[in-house]
Formats: sequence, structure tokens, C-alpha cells
Amino acid sequence: MSTDRENNGSQVIARAATLLRALEHQPAGMTISALSRQVELPRTTVHRLVASLESQQLLIVSAGEVKLGPALARLAASAHTDVIALSRPAMEALGRRTRETVDLCVWRGSHAVSVSQFVSDRELRVVSAVGTAFPCHCTAHGKAILAQLSNQQISEMLAGHLDLRTEQTLRTLPAILQDVEQVRASHYAIDREEHARGVCGLGVYIKTRVNEHYAISLAVPAIRFDEEFDHLLSALLQCKAETEALLAG
Repeated sequence: MSTDRENNGSQVIARAATLLRALEHQPAGMTISALSRQVELPRTTVHRLVASLESQQLLIVSAGEVKLGPALARLAASAHTDVIALSRPAMEALGRRTRETVDLCVWRGSHAVSVSQFVSDRELRVVSAVGTAFPCHCTAHGKAILAQLSNQQISEMLAGHLDLRTEQTLRTLPAILQDVEQVRASHYAIDREEHARGVCGLGVYIKTRVNEHYAISLAVPAIRFDEEFDHLLSALLQCKAETEALLAG
């Protein structure tokens, strides 16, 4: 009897994991019916699993769409506590040097998820909640991470519909790959109002000893991005060197 219960429990966990993986690349969410077809499980089974996962905040259901829940962002943050803690001094120093918001993000599928932040003290500033998932192709930290992947990986990951956030968002895969080549050459990435109007970003990849992809970025109001660019880039590259030195131990 205990073996039967263990097998049933393992099956439930496996099915729940299948749902979470199916939603990983669907930031806009999916209906129960679409999710059922995607994972090839009965609709009643999916509905029951979604209800259980929603009760633990692993999923949320809004306007009939099922999406990944806030508990996953918290779990992602706790799983990377060492990187977060060790990078914090350099992030705070960068924030004081530039007086702009600093974000540490980790790669998750086609998105970069914010796991730590130092908020600007300026009246006009850019702030997003920790746990926010940013599309990689239209953000500085996301493009810094994409530059570490092969063009084939990027093409497979971004195949299909691209999330178009503003008029400046790159709309085709060739344009994105060309931009990523520039990131590889310069070792930093730029977002000029591609993710949000009035907001620019500057990001760099962070080398760690863990099997994850991290990036640190500055979120800057567009009105002062160009005039302060040289200072922002210099300070960000210094933060990268300091962070990687700390992580290297």
C-alpha cells in the first residue's frame, strides 16, 4: 500500500512539474483548456493540479489565464542566496556612484528574473519589484545573458511570438541576433526604451561559480541616459569586476 501511495505521489509531482515547465515560456498565461492540450492531460486533472498549486502561490489564475506565481520568484531568490549576498556590496557601491537603480537578475527560460535590487534615491527613478520577469530580447540584463548562449539556442528559445513592449522593441530574430553580436563584442548590453517607454538600461554578464546565468544592470530614465552614459558604463564595469572578484573568493 505504501508503494502505491508513493507512486501516486510521484505521479502528482511529475504532473505538477510538467505544468510549471509548460508555463515557463508563457508570461501572458494560458487557459486551462490550452494548458490541458499542451501537457496532454485531462482538463479535470489539470484543473485539480492548478487549484492545488494556486493555493501555494506557485500558480496564479487571473481572468481565466493560468500564470506562474510569486512563490516561484521567492524560491528562485532563496536558491541563489550566496550570489545575492556576495554581490550586494558591489551593487550598493554602484548605486551610490550612479544614484540609479541596480538590479541583479538570473536567467529563466526566455526571461531574466530580478532577484536583488538597490533602489535609486533620486526623485525621478526606475523601480520594478523584485521577482519581476523581464523578456531577455528587449532588456539590457536579458541581452547580456543572451550573449552567453549560442545563436541556435537563442533562435530556438525565441521561436514564435516575440513580446513587443514598445515601438523600439526589436521585432525580428535577425535583428536580435545582430544586437547580441554587438553585446558579445562590447561586453555590455543596452536597452534604449525597448522594454518600457522613457526607460533605458545598461547591463553586463556576471561570471559565477554556480551553474546559472546572472547579469547586473542599471535602470535609468531616458532623459539622462545619454548624457551620463560614459559614467554609468565605467561604474557598471567596475561593479562587474568587484562582484566577480568577491564571487571568486
